[in-house]
Amino acid sequence: MPFGAELLTDGGARFRLWAPSVERAEVELIGAEKSSFRSLRRLAGGWHEAVVAEAGPGARYKFLVGAPAAQSLSAPDPASRFNPDGVHGPSVVIDPGAHAWDAREAAWHGLPWEEAVLYELHIGTFTSEGTYAAAARLLPDLADLGITALQIMPLAAFPGSRNWGYDGVLQYAPAACYGSPHELKAFIDTAHRLGTMVFLDVVYNHFGPDGNYLYAYCPEFFNSAHRTPWGSAINFDGAESRAVRDFFVHNALYWIEEYRFDGLRMDAVHALRDSQTPDIVCEIARALREGPGRERHVHLVLENNRNQAGYLARDPAGRAVCATAQWDDDVHHALHVLLSGERDGYYADYARAPLAALGRSLAEGFAYQGEHSMFRDRPRGELSGHLPPTAFVGTAKRIESVWN
Repeated sequence: MPFGAELLTDGGARFRLWAPSVERAEVELIGAEKSSFRSLRRLAGGWHEAVVAEAGPGARYKFLVGAPAAQSLSAPDPASRFNPDGVHGPSVVIDPGAHAWDAREAAWHGLPWEEAVLYELHIGTFTSEGTYAAAARLLPDLADLGITALQIMPLAAFPGSRNWGYDGVLQYAPAACYGSPHELKAFIDTAHRLGTMVFLDVVYNHFGPDGNYLYAYCPEFFNSAHRTPWGSAINFDGAESRAVRDFFVHNALYWIEEYRFDGLRMDAVHALRDSQTPDIVCEIARALREGPGRERHVHLVLENNRNQAGYLARDPAGRAVCATAQWDDDVHHALHVLLSGERDGYYADYARAPLAALGRSLAEGFAYQGEHSMFRDRPRGELSGHLPPTAFVGTAKRIESVWN
């Protein structure tokens, strides 16, 4: 992985930071009594790098960016593998190979998508303890229920200790309030022993507002030509966008390879701003398919309110070309209107004929396949009747439950 801290085979660690606008950067190694500082060498392409011989697993560090040093900004590593003291605290050097995986893990190859029975799970509310370890103890109950795939709500480190997860700011650091990286891997190990896949919900359309230091020292990470509800869009198609795209492609591979997740659910891909071909969704899908997907089942599930059937295309053999499936919100929204009578917001699109919308979405995938959307005041969706039923995840109600 080109970003962050990498342990070297002959000892020490290499620290890398991408910040094209920064002329000077240092890494601060935080000791029990005092800190030491190492200057990062400025390389081509906006990279800064230093090899520190005394930095090993467990070392705590932050980056100091800007000049002069007295006025520099102290920030965690944007590719931190763990931030135990929160998103404003120091990052920790993690040995990705230190976890002792169950011997049976080598034989685990996941499950075909057709066998997926999904259960959406929020680590913080699934048990009273709100930890990976506590959740792992209840996984046999879910397996007995017939669940074959868990969809874990976002884990990227967020401010505080309570959050849905959609305000994450450190994409590589699993939230410390739920436990350690080792405990997350142990949770996945337990699921696999039970024959259960584990997917992770990832948010690549924005960063949360608290703890995102990239705004302060790496403007190249954002593209002000595209506006989103969260401000400037993440830079997937502007100048310097190659490194930004790599950051997220490597993040997707990181969760699948280092933590052995069986797939990803990409949140709100309709909010991504990307004019390149292939776009970032398809680039990530290809990286997963041509990487870990060559050896085991790896699935990519989308949330996309634009109902873009192209992402769900199949090749002549019936295999997914890009995404495996999409959450079919049309099923939920039509049922919601039928059962509750609510017609506000996006439910207005289903108010006139909710039963017909439900029937079409169950039969053909999307209720809106190019028709005019009253809520959006424009045509919405693409033809989806040619796609297989397995291209859609239909749900009557998404529930994040507290297990008593």
